[in-house]
Amino acid sequence: MSAGTRVAAQPRGDGLTPWPADVAARYRREGWWSGTTCWELLEDAVRHAPERIAVVDGPRRISYAAVEQRALGIAGGLRDHGLERGDRVVVQLPNRLAFVELTLALLRIGALPVMALPAHRDHEIGHLLALSGAVAYAGPRRHRSFDHVAMAGRLRADAPALRLLLCDEPADGAVDLEALAAVGRAADASDPAPAPGDVALLLLSGGTTGLPKLIPRTHDDYVYNARASAELCGFDASTVYLVALPASHNFPLACPGILGALAVGGRVVLTEDAAPAAALPLIEREHVTATALVPALLLRWLESPLRERADLGSLRLVQVGGARLAAEVARRVRLQLGATLQQVFGMAEGLLNYTRLDDPEEVLAETQGRPLCPGDELRIVDPDGRTVADGEEGELHVRGPYTLRGYYRAAEHNARAFTPDGYYRTGDVVRWHASGNLVVAGRAKDLINRGGEKISAEEIENLILGHAAVETCAAVAMPDEEVGERTCAYVVVRDGHTLDLPALVAFLRERRIASFKLPERLEVVRELPLTNVGKVDKQALRTAIRARLARERAGDDAGAGAEAAR
Repeated sequence: MSAGTRVAAQPRGDGLTPWPADVAARYRREGWWSGTTCWELLEDAVRHAPERIAVVDGPRRISYAAVEQRALGIAGGLRDHGLERGDRVVVQLPNRLAFVELTLALLRIGALPVMALPAHRDHEIGHLLALSGAVAYAGPRRHRSFDHVAMAGRLRADAPALRLLLCDEPADGAVDLEALAAVGRAADASDPAPAPGDVALLLLSGGTTGLPKLIPRTHDDYVYNARASAELCGFDASTVYLVALPASHNFPLACPGILGALAVGGRVVLTEDAAPAAALPLIEREHVTATALVPALLLRWLESPLRERADLGSLRLVQVGGARLAAEVARRVRLQLGATLQQVFGMAEGLLNYTRLDDPEEVLAETQGRPLCPGDELRIVDPDGRTVADGEEGELHVRGPYTLRGYYRAAEHNARAFTPDGYYRTGDVVRWHASGNLVVAGRAKDLINRGGEKISAEEIENLILGHAAVETCAAVAMPDEEVGERTCAYVVVRDGHTLDLPALVAFLRERRIASFKLPERLEVVRELPLTNVGKVDKQALRTAIRARLARERAGDDAGAGAEAAR
């Protein structure tokens, strides 16, 4: 094998759930699993065009051959520091060259990147270190004024397996990734390499039951994820893909994303700032042809006056996913950006649905696509698990060649998240459109979707309950025109106590949670409404906050009208 000497597949007893043997055999027979590793995608591209530019990061322009050599330099250095196949590494690097090179290096040696988000803080990173048993952490020295290396140092006391800190620049107590990459080296066929059936990386769930679960993706299924997506989306060697969303998300990583672009010999352009002032001139300068956005970011681009000043003529494809896109916004993409819109409804757990590039405008605007693979098995069911009639709404269940069969080290949760016959209960409420595409109606699970970042209401509630003034609480989504949803906290305060939003936010900041999880509205109430079985009635709370926001907007409009009349 070109990637080196194959070794036996990783044991499946370490919290991993394999596909049934007969199902796996079918996936191989159908060609959905090709027996290729993620590293071999890069090797193939290097063989075809070693001098072609692979990655652009600011002024740095790195060829395919150089990316391979630098990633191999990191891989060799990590081995020298004792990193082995199967070891877990929490990766919290922003959209920089180091993220791409370290990820490739880990894929090469069979160590598993745990894909954290740059916005995560002690609360989330500590959880990921403990759950994964990570032996290493990789982060920037400082990103947006936050010291990641200092955070990792704080967390070491509660993460006994953590023995190696990696940084993309020199930092006390950390290994410098740039120094390892600069050494470089040629590929060595004698080096051990992972097998296609091995787990390649661990993505994060956007689940509702507290902190994120880990999603094991194998080389076989993730290569299919990236390759098939690239083919469907028309990626080829002329593609210039802008990584505008955090690269550790499944969407910009492999849908088709970074891996899909590299697999076809395209170019990856990285940016840490996706705001119009930075991203739109970058599209012009690098002749970007494709990118992926969440609805809130797309809206900022559409409404920016800079849009008309930048030459966006190279832009052919704008993918939008992560949250529901309003049809009226969808219709503006071709008119205002000159690009084809592609709606993407997917999940890090696997299933991907895409509108096709030649779909009619009505389908592009009003649906969220259809499955990527002929082997994707979807069923839409009612609360009792019965398949609903065509056109009716229900919860989406799915299984297929790139959809997981179980979360990592989560046996108890897996018993609830999967049906006995292996379907994943997505928690998404959907229906079939006459076009054969899906229309997403909402979530059956208790989740807040803030600009594509999924927030578990249960996690926030558990943290709020730690405040001395709080007797009980509930966190719900409230609608927002800019980011889709924000978090509203309903709180019952203990007798003799008071609480306001600044005090609550200050309390939660002390818990070092990601800032996007912070409540943005506080409603203090005497009691929480209950359902007839005694549970907090979240639907009643969502309805109440929508009504209150509507009244407030109406009051603002009336006030503005009166002021204008005067």
